[in-house]
Amino acid sequence: MNAIISASELAAALQTDRPPVLLDVRWQLSTAAANGEPPFDGRAAYAAGHLPGAVFVDLDRELASAPGPRGRHPLPDLAVFGAAMRRAGVSAGTPVVVYDGGIGWAAARAWWLLRWTGHPDVRVLDGGLPAWQGPLETAVPEPAEGDFVPEPGDTGVLDADGAADLARTGVLLDARAGERYRGEVEPIDPVGGHIPGALSAPTSDNVGADGRFRPADELRARFGELGVTPGAPVGVYCGSGVSAAHEVLALAVAGIPAALYVGSWSEWSSDSDRPVAVGPDPR
Repeated sequence: MNAIISASELAAALQTDRPPVLLDVRWQLSTAAANGEPPFDGRAAYAAGHLPGAVFVDLDRELASAPGPRGRHPLPDLAVFGAAMRRAGVSAGTPVVVYDGGIGWAAARAWWLLRWTGHPDVRVLDGGLPAWQGPLETAVPEPAEGDFVPEPGDTGVLDADGAADLARTGVLLDARAGERYRGEVEPIDPVGGHIPGALSAPTSDNVGADGRFRPADELRARFGELGVTPGAPVGVYCGSGVSAAHEVLALAVAGIPAALYVGSWSEWSSDSDRPVAVGPDPR
């Protein structure tokens, strides 16, 4: 099953006798609060207009735990996550489509969590809300309670030690912007740079000018140039495990399984004993 769905495919799926549950996960990485400005309000954006039948999911509160030593967006409490999914009408036997405001990071985080915890049929709306050509609504739906119970998988997630090991023995991709990888600028975390051995692979290169994913063969070529070969173990990290989920999604579109280091740089850089590399060289 493809991990993404086009707007036209979604419109058709919504007309079938087994329409997908729609999750609206609008969220933006923002440094506004640090500057004394109000942060982006995904719930307000949802209230102003969303896909018909879509339920809002709060990334910070339902797709992550509170910030702390494990990073800015550590894994959510599974009871909280499961309750949020059931409230949205998610059941084990019902397809799910997730979308956000277009960048794809937040939608990918929800996609990854649902897949990692055992849901068999989850896709991301390619291009997000801007790709949708149909009507929007402001009414808040009240779907029937779902039955999905999250069961974490044995693979697909990395901790700090696992990420460090993978950087030595496999392929560890850094999904942040190149200047953050190189340590030239760091607007959020204590120090700039990257995990020694990680390769720079910004998420911006996963998509075209319209914000939609590049074709699978182009993505395979892109990751191949970074050393991703058949059978090689692959992991991804970013600042806090959100944009890295977008890279895991891009890899899935290319047919390449990958693990997510959820704590990412926000966890790694919080421990001064962990090594930091700077500049364009992985080491």
